[in-house]
Amino acid sequence: MRALAYAAGVARVVVEVMLKPEIHDPQGEAIAAACQRLGFGQVLGVRQGKRFEVEISGPAGADEVGQIRALAAELLANPVIEEFSVHAPESS
Repeated sequence: MRALAYAAGVARVVVEVMLKPEIHDPQGEAIAAACQRLGFGQVLGVRQGKRFEVEISGPAGADEVGQIRALAAELLANPVIEEFSVHAPESS
């Protein structure tokens, strides 16, 4: 997955937050069970997460991505039960 610059002077950085693997995910289990009931037998498991698209002014360079990483650690994810990744824009 990649983050995209979508307008002049504005960049979008994607933050994905997931429960840590050792944390029980009842919503993911419910979705996996529904998959089985709907005939998607190849689905063995599902983990539920969150996706944030953060718009910033200017390009998303290393410093800006670092700031978004700090934002994710402080506000968007609960470090006790969640882990996150930040996707920087790809060069065109």
